[in-house]
Parts: sequence; structure tokens; C-alpha cells
Amino acid sequence: MSLQWTAVACFLYAEIAVDLILCVPFISAPRWRLVFSWRIWKWLSPYWSKCFFTMVMVLLVLFLDAAREVHKYSSPESMHEAQVNANLLDHLHLKLFRAQRNLYISGFSLFLWLVTRRVVTVLKQMAVTVEDNAGLQAQTESVARAANRHQEDNRALKQALLAEEQAIAEENHQLQLETKSLSRQLKMAKEAVHKSHAEVDTMRRQTQGMEKEYERLLKEHHGLQNLSDADKKVQ
Repeated sequence: MSLQWTAVACFLYAEIAVDLILCVPFISAPRWRLVFSWRIWKWLSPYWSKCFFTMVMVLLVLFLDAAREVHKYSSPESMHEAQVNANLLDHLHLKLFRAQRNLYISGFSLFLWLVTRRVVTVLKQMAVTVEDNAGLQAQTESVARAANRHQEDNRALKQALLAEEQAIAEENHQLQLETKSLSRQLKMAKEAVHKSHAEVDTMRRQTQGMEKEYERLLKEHHGLQNLSDADKKVQ
């Protein structure tokens, strides 16, 4: 195996190992995000896109070259020429095997390279989703606690309003009783005033009668006195 294909095979084995590690079930996406947030990855991030597309182009060129070699050594013309010489046929089969091997190595390397990037992207998205869900769950719990507090406050307020309404109703009832009592007292006071007015009128009439009687008696007295004076003069 030549040096370039040895490097591609090592790259393929490394990709398989990395993908297996990334697919380990007991390592969660948030932990992978912590790993991806290391300083070395931040330092390599400006070069990551260029490196990725460069490897894609290299692997694609190697894949196309291997496909060309497979087509070359599996063509009917090459097989027809190799059938003339047995040694040439074995050599052709050997080259065809190597070309197919290189095709598989480069093809799987390219495929796993794309899969690795996609897996890393999905893990990052899953980590963000998990963190967002945790934040949303915390917010939901906070909102639920706030709603429970509001419900308790509303119940306490309703109880306070009910107690206040009861107190107001009792106060209104007491005021009604006091109003009825005052109404009775006012009625009694009116009756007493009316009675006093009647007594005053009676006393006024009696006084007027007494004045008339006094005037009458006074006139009789003057008349009698005049008669008495007249008798004295006659004597």
C-alpha cells in the first residue's frame, strides 16, 4: 500500500474510532458540548471550515481516482488483453483489487467525514436543546410557583373580602336596628311634642278664659264700686 493510501486508511480508522466514541450512549450531549468548548477547539475554529472542505476535496479526488482505476482495470479491453498471458491476468486482478480497496477506503473515509461533522453538529444542537429545555422547565416551574402564590393570595384576598363583607353586613344590620330604634324614639319624641303642643294650647285657652273672666269680674267690680259711690253721695 502506498503512503497516501496508508494515510487514508489511518484516517478512516480514526474516523471510525471518533464516531464510535461520539455514539457512546452514557456520554450526554451537554458533556460533549463542554468538550467542544475547550480552548483548543476555539483556537482551531477559524480554520475548521477550510480544513473540512480541504479534506472533502482531497478524499473526493482520491475517490474519483480510485473509481477511474477500477474502471480502467475492469474494462473489457484490459480483461481481453490479460487473457492472453496468465501472469498479466494475475497482475491485472491484483491491480483491480487494490483499486477497489482504495475506492472503498476513500469512499468510506469521505462518507464518515461527512457523518462525523453531522454528528458533531447534532450533538451541539441537542446540547443547546437540552439547556433550553432545562431553562424552559425552570421558567415553567417558576411560573407555576408564581401562579400558586397568586392563587393563594387570591384565596386569602377572597377570604378577607368575605370577612369584610360579613363585617359590613353585620354593621349594616346593626345600623338598621339603630335606625329602627331611632325611628321609634323620634316617633315617641314627635308624639311627646304633639302632646306638649296640645297641653300648651289647652293652657293658652284656659289663660284666655281666665283673662276674660278677670275682665268681667273687673267690670263688675267697677260697676259695684260706682253704685257704692252713688249711694254714698245720695246719703
